[in-house]
Amino acid sequence: MKTYELINSDEKAAAADAETDRLVLAVANDDDVPLSLRKVDLEGGGAKNGQQKATPGEKRGQHRLVSLDVFRGLTVALMIFVDDVGTFLPAVNHSPWDGVNLADFVMPFFLFIVGVALALTYKRVANKRTATKKAVFRALKLFVVGIIVQGGYFHGLHNLTYGVDIMSIRWTGILQRIAVAYLLTAILEIWLKSDADVESGYSLVRRYRYQLLVGLFLTSVYMILLYGLYVPDWEYQIPVAGSSPKSFSVKCGMRGDTGPACNAVGMIDRQILGIQHLHRHPIYERTKQCSINSPANGPPPPDAPSWCQAPFDPEGLLSSVMAIVTCLIGLQFGHVIVHFTDHKDRIVKWMIPSFYLLALAFSFDFFGIRMNKALYTLSYTFATAGAAGMLFTGVYVLVDVCGYRKPTLAMEWLGMHALMIYILIGCNILPVFIQGFYWKEPENNLLKVIGIGSQ
Repeated sequence: MKTYELINSDEKAAAADAETDRLVLAVANDDDVPLSLRKVDLEGGGAKNGQQKATPGEKRGQHRLVSLDVFRGLTVALMIFVDDVGTFLPAVNHSPWDGVNLADFVMPFFLFIVGVALALTYKRVANKRTATKKAVFRALKLFVVGIIVQGGYFHGLHNLTYGVDIMSIRWTGILQRIAVAYLLTAILEIWLKSDADVESGYSLVRRYRYQLLVGLFLTSVYMILLYGLYVPDWEYQIPVAGSSPKSFSVKCGMRGDTGPACNAVGMIDRQILGIQHLHRHPIYERTKQCSINSPANGPPPPDAPSWCQAPFDPEGLLSSVMAIVTCLIGLQFGHVIVHFTDHKDRIVKWMIPSFYLLALAFSFDFFGIRMNKALYTLSYTFATAGAAGMLFTGVYVLVDVCGYRKPTLAMEWLGMHALMIYILIGCNILPVFIQGFYWKEPENNLLKVIGIGSQ
């Protein structure tokens, strides 16, 4: 059976410095397990919790836990699929508000696997301060990249201009959210765990109880703010070509509302970030109140409410609190890999909490705490984390237990280059780059030649 041990300090430092300069591996792949860990065969005892001999087909030496890459690759493939197909099939696109569609699993799956990998990366830490500095630097790099590719600097597929007014730049986004969750989870793993031995599920919880308490604290803060903050009436403006901006007034004056107009998530972002810095195409544009083609995009009906065109950020401040909780859940799944070497032990200790998370999610949804990605509600957090746990368990059984590598090679490759693929495709950097080459007129570009066309 294989487990993980530290490589020597010189090799570790050199590898870490090299990977720090490679943003794709150092951050998107969650510090890449091989930065500080080597997978070795243990054939003669010394490990606890059901150690067994390696099978003849297992290779000796340095390896990755392949299921990490395959799971991440599946998530990247899912992202590409829903981005391309969601326009034509709204059922797989992001839910306009309450409810969960296929696309709504992409972000939590990324956050979950970040947590899993961090448990392996920081299994042992020789110098906590150095490890913390590197984690801060990596998170900062990812945050800056996120602002560049998602803050408005690149204007879009059909607009070849670039640059953004700092007064209207979008500070939040998917990469920024991952950076924040990565950083806090890494710090907790570096500093907040005991040295107690782990021999059972109970002792595992005891060793990492302070991390679990932080997760409980974050969840409590989120719930108190979401349902306790008073949301007053508010106003916003939208620009109108050739005339002065058009003003809208939204009536609220309530607490605990989780609708598009008067929720505390949007109110906190408007107050702290400023409404001019929020996402200008809110997800609720596709609701029945705001689109005659709902759940697809379309013109608003004549009696559309005033909030339909208001900016709203799906990666806002308060909702990111629960995104951190998703990453912490993934971290606990990673701890199972670190402390238990028997396949059966790992599978059982993953499937039981995954089942309970899903059961809690559907119970909360039934009693009124609806699954909602835009708000990142508690039921949504548990549903997506439970689904991620079950899918990861299935991938682990298929790839690392049964050894079916060839059918998953494509997913493994996608997972090893997740950040680069996300930036190039998910953020439209590659299409924008291709569109920049044209013949005489911008409309005669390469995208049109290959059949995508331009508008």
